[in-house]
Amino acid sequence: MSIARGGNAPLSRWTLLAFAFPAAPISAMGLPLVVHLPPFYAGTLGLGLTVVGSIFMLARFWDVITDPILGVVSDHFETRWGRRRHWIVLSVPIMLVSVYMIFMPSAPVGATYLIFWLFVLYIGWTLLTISHISWGAELTSDYHDRSRVQGARELLLILGMVFVLALPALIERTHPTDVAAARVAAMGWFVLILLPISVALAVWKVPERPTPRPEHVPFGQAVRVLVESRPLRIVLAADIISGVSGGIVAGLFLFLAEDVLKLGKLSSALLLCYFISGVSFIPLMLWISRRLGKHKTVALSSLFNAVTVPFILILPESNPLVALGAFVLFGVNMAAGPFLFRAIMADVADHDTVQTKQTRTGLFYSLLTSTNKVGAAIAIGISYTMLDVVGFVPGGENSVAALDGLRLVIVVPATIVSVLVAMLLWRFPLDEAQQKANREILDRRILDAAAAAVETRTLAPGDAQSSGAPAD
Repeated sequence: MSIARGGNAPLSRWTLLAFAFPAAPISAMGLPLVVHLPPFYAGTLGLGLTVVGSIFMLARFWDVITDPILGVVSDHFETRWGRRRHWIVLSVPIMLVSVYMIFMPSAPVGATYLIFWLFVLYIGWTLLTISHISWGAELTSDYHDRSRVQGARELLLILGMVFVLALPALIERTHPTDVAAARVAAMGWFVLILLPISVALAVWKVPERPTPRPEHVPFGQAVRVLVESRPLRIVLAADIISGVSGGIVAGLFLFLAEDVLKLGKLSSALLLCYFISGVSFIPLMLWISRRLGKHKTVALSSLFNAVTVPFILILPESNPLVALGAFVLFGVNMAAGPFLFRAIMADVADHDTVQTKQTRTGLFYSLLTSTNKVGAAIAIGISYTMLDVVGFVPGGENSVAALDGLRLVIVVPATIVSVLVAMLLWRFPLDEAQQKANREILDRRILDAAAAAVETRTLAPGDAQSSGAPAD
């Protein structure tokens, strides 16, 4: 049995940190998948930009199939541990094997090898991330405490990125024969060591909060409510286009830093400072969201992004101080969207439960992770293909037009998407007042179900008098 805790009591900092700990190895694996592994397989292992871009795009679309399936499975199969933790534990061995194969490949490696192990990796990653995010959404029912939960998770996500980004600098000091392979392998070992430790601590120290079992609703009705949910449509639309923007920026970062800005080995340090900036401003984003609401905070954050990202077009070459200032500025709102989207989705899931009497948190978060992955898949597929079109050659001699083309591929989509996200979310219908009203309904249902269960247990079979039937 999972241990009950009050839905409105604020979670302690230690509970938040223990829950969020697995996010560090999750991000330590996720960042290289976007930033380091595509260039590594395309350049160092010689598979080519178009081939690698297509493979990573197909692998992301594979998640579109597996995410909703695993989300539904996560919602409907409970054990004595609860609804989420056993799936997290199950994902660990899948992750360990596939991370080893992807991050430490034995050359020569072909397209088939990369496709197979990426697909396996994404199954484990999906099972881990959906279960972990859904667990966080169910730890508390409080509107603002949900932001704290997802903020803590985002903090550990970024710290995981910070640590994994520090590894290349350390590896380069050892002067390995193959620097690129050594950097990627070090990131893989970081995940292999930290993932089982963090998962063990989280499932041991953090109990699941009981949630009501879902009532049966006809499939057609359930799908109709899902499709007709305006809050869900808004969040998913904003998330998918954010994924396109973020995927392009992340996927082309090393090319921008090394080939366009000519920063060489300082590129990893620049990315590290970007994420440190993101960590530093999470408390500010939480403070703003408490005053303006989660959706308006995301909208303002997106507008800030639309104003600052175009600075990439005028960043000078070989000037690390200017580049550092720019990427610290970009990092101000880096974390706002991801953790606030997840906090908002918890409110959307509650709204759905009020309407359908279904508990579909896992499904909703699988949809959220799917849209972001689809956006990232589209991003890497399109951006890598566009680099071929403009004639960009990683690490090679590039014309001014090719380098300017790379800048435009990054800036134009990111700016347009940021404005669209702000427009979508500014008038989002689920604010704090609506969420509190939904929670009152759900809490009343839980109390009614508990009272009915107690009455059923205490009412002995054939006890006519206690049941109110007239005595003979």
